[in-house]
Amino acid sequence: MYQAIGYEVRDDVAIITLNRPEVMNALSTQMRAEITHAVRRAEKEARALVMTGAGTAFCSGQDLGDSGRLSSLDLERVLRDEYLPMARALQNCEIPTIAAVNGAAAGAGAILALLADVAIASEEAFFVQAFSRIGLIPDSAGTYLLPRQIGHARAMGAMLFADRITARQACDWGMIYEVVEQEDFAAHWWTRARHLAGGPSETYKYIKEAMRATWKNDLEEQFLLEARLQGKCAKTRDFKEGVLAFSQKRPAQFEGR
Repeated sequence: MYQAIGYEVRDDVAIITLNRPEVMNALSTQMRAEITHAVRRAEKEARALVMTGAGTAFCSGQDLGDSGRLSSLDLERVLRDEYLPMARALQNCEIPTIAAVNGAAAGAGAILALLADVAIASEEAFFVQAFSRIGLIPDSAGTYLLPRQIGHARAMGAMLFADRITARQACDWGMIYEVVEQEDFAAHWWTRARHLAGGPSETYKYIKEAMRATWKNDLEEQFLLEARLQGKCAKTRDFKEGVLAFSQKRPAQFEGR
């Protein structure tokens, strides 16, 4: 079904693999469309989603050879019609999402990783806002995400200088959640993904809804949203199971409903 990505579901975990290793998994028109489709599909078929890259890179950003010369592309249209639907699909995905960053994440590829709920990186991975090297500004929501994750000063420096940010540095700055040694990386993100897939899925959905709203709400608005969503959580089977398991001193067996 897909040509630029791999897609499979195992143990309620959907795995999207960016699969153009010969170009460091650069984002082509086809890949963007396939990612968008696969994320929406995963919402219906799985309880957690992982995105990773084939080969030694996660994603090198926009494919500079896609659709001819980059300088001839209508970048405004490409961003609006191709990148924005992909970003929306990831941001609005109702199941938890993990970016398993196995190697280089550059330009829009770095932003793609940050669009996931949680980014886990191999110690060999790195991030670079490479846009200014070719006379462009960070896009794909880069100027939205980075200042909120690492602060204004660090975001500006990363964008202006286009410096390589190591996985360890990215973790220290708050850009990503974890750094894992290369030999343990695949096993680690799989354990994390299975944990989410076996968790209280409705709760995760409401956590994501609350976190999206926190940037626009004042304290009282956020408080009331939390109250409304907590009321929904309290009506789930997983909440009842969680309380029962706690009282019985055993691990909870969540059903995702």
